[in-house]
Amino acid sequence: MTNKPDQLVQSNEHHTRSIRSFVLRQGHMTAAQQRAIDTQWAQYGIDYHKNIVDLNTIFNRNAPKILEIGFGMGVASAAIAQNLPAYDFLAIDVHGPGVGNLLKLIQEQNIQNIKVMRHDAVEVVNYMLSNNSLHGIHIFFPDPWHKKRHHKRRLIQIPFIEQLLPKLQKNGYIHLATDWQEYAEQMLEVLTSFSELQNTATDFAPTPAYRPETKFEARGKRLGHNVWDLVFVKK
Repeated sequence: MTNKPDQLVQSNEHHTRSIRSFVLRQGHMTAAQQRAIDTQWAQYGIDYHKNIVDLNTIFNRNAPKILEIGFGMGVASAAIAQNLPAYDFLAIDVHGPGVGNLLKLIQEQNIQNIKVMRHDAVEVVNYMLSNNSLHGIHIFFPDPWHKKRHHKRRLIQIPFIEQLLPKLQKNGYIHLATDWQEYAEQMLEVLTSFSELQNTATDFAPTPAYRPETKFEARGKRLGHNVWDLVFVKK
């Protein structure tokens, strides 16, 4: 287990100002992805605003709600939503090609239990989600910021989990996954530090059946990388 980094004890106020759920990067938007945004956003997209939203109203049903932070190209998100049709998924990312691709998949596969946001998830959590509104939180393969001097930029740190926990219902869960061992150990240390969270495994969990292997994950495994899942439940 690695030693607890200095940034884990930074104040909530500092992280509210500085932490971000994304890394700005360039990406090519295909015509199909842009068309999906243009044609599907009105039905499946949610615009950001600083007001609490009623997720049951947005999804037009009373069902458990899962927040996904950072969905990449959305392939795994679409598969999980189809694997778990009784759940509703709020999927958040900032990158246009991924947003467009997920909207394209939603249209092609007629998926009705996903809504998409293109915004910083930290601000969505802080300003739009009510307490006890989430049954689950998925954060798969967040940027590991592998250089030590960049560790302070990592998303999974104590202040951010402190922001997430009030949004999570009793018996709700947090599911994290990474292919960077040192980050996995930090994630485990962070989640274990919360008395209101209970690990579902001794340390790292078996990959739940609902999470499919992504192309990113499969490529990593071919290169000899391991993947670590963590699943903790709110007591």
